[in-house]
Amino acid sequence: MTETPKKIELLAPAGNFEKLKIAIHYGANAVYLAGKEFSLRNFSENFTVDELQQAVNFARGQAVKIYVACNIYPRNNDQKAIAEYLNILEEIGPDALIVADPGIFSLASKIIPQLPIHLSTQANTTNYKSALFWQQLGVKRINVARELSLNEIREIVKNCAVEIEAFIHGSMCISYSGRCLLSSFMSNRDSNQGLCSQPCRWKYSIVEELRPGQYMPIAEDDQGSYIFNSKDLCMIEHIPAIVESGIVSLKIEGRMRGINYLASTVKVYREAIDAYYKNRANYCVKEDWLKELDRISHRSYCTGFYFDDPEQISPAYDKTKNTEHTFIGKVTESATQFGTKIEVRNKIFKGDVIEVLGRKGPAKQDKINAIFDQDGQSLLFAQPCSNVFVALNNDYTSNDLIRRVDTNCS
Repeated sequence: MTETPKKIELLAPAGNFEKLKIAIHYGANAVYLAGKEFSLRNFSENFTVDELQQAVNFARGQAVKIYVACNIYPRNNDQKAIAEYLNILEEIGPDALIVADPGIFSLASKIIPQLPIHLSTQANTTNYKSALFWQQLGVKRINVARELSLNEIREIVKNCAVEIEAFIHGSMCISYSGRCLLSSFMSNRDSNQGLCSQPCRWKYSIVEELRPGQYMPIAEDDQGSYIFNSKDLCMIEHIPAIVESGIVSLKIEGRMRGINYLASTVKVYREAIDAYYKNRANYCVKEDWLKELDRISHRSYCTGFYFDDPEQISPAYDKTKNTEHTFIGKVTESATQFGTKIEVRNKIFKGDVIEVLGRKGPAKQDKINAIFDQDGQSLLFAQPCSNVFVALNNDYTSNDLIRRVDTNCS
């Protein structure tokens, strides 16, 4: 009897507890996050020790896995603190630890040998011999280097038993496997210790020696030149090829992005993956998926290195496309006495036409027919950071996001 292949995992980022809940709400099978130190996104809010325990407990109740990133390249003075942190993680009991540095790998193997170790893309695994090396040492999963084509990834899968994970959506670093020194030189913040200031996203122009103060853009536009600025990865149109490659986990980038981005990306890839498994022979990309991903803030989309197309990895000289809607709130309780309870993030008014992003299908258009405060008093508007009840035409679920469509975005 042939064993049915396990459904591919959708792995989402979570920079704080709210993002964790949003990722799970919209369909992530697993979430990667980090404590307050020792990850490559230290400017994300991240999790205290108590919050890490709460996150693991919450996710486990939803049958979702938690992977904790400890993937910096540490210095000598970090060693004692990292050992203490690993002992704490032993008590917390996440589903895996993400590392890049061989020293942390060795230490974790001794302190928490029962915890599966996943190798970060920062370790830049580019071939099956390297993958076999890590496999023999006990690594359970490898997030392969972003520089690889899909054919190269298939060859690694074919020659190794270790699980292979790969990014499918989000920002890409212009440097080799994310190992960059620009931030260290230009702002004295080490990107390899989680402090990247992202100078590759800054605008650059040429200044001629005898003409100080005269800034000449390298590209022929008025935006300056983003000479290091990579495009954003988007593989939504290639789900069949990705799934059939043997990759076991599809990873979305973005621990520092907002919940609006997170909800849209997780929801779209969840629907695409489910649609593929439901009917592989007739799978097709839905226009709604493309529209949803196009409406969130992003640089030009590309397929990265997956298909050996040089055009896909050229710098992005165009402006970032801003979101075409304003995130105005989140459902916290449905079908109450006064209507749907929401947490307001941007000012709302009675009569506003809105749309609500549910877990499935396109966002639903609706209208705020009335607003009530906690005591049931009618309001004409509600301010950010308030919790109110709104009378809508449809019922919604806790953690559904509410947004107002903007007509003047470019």
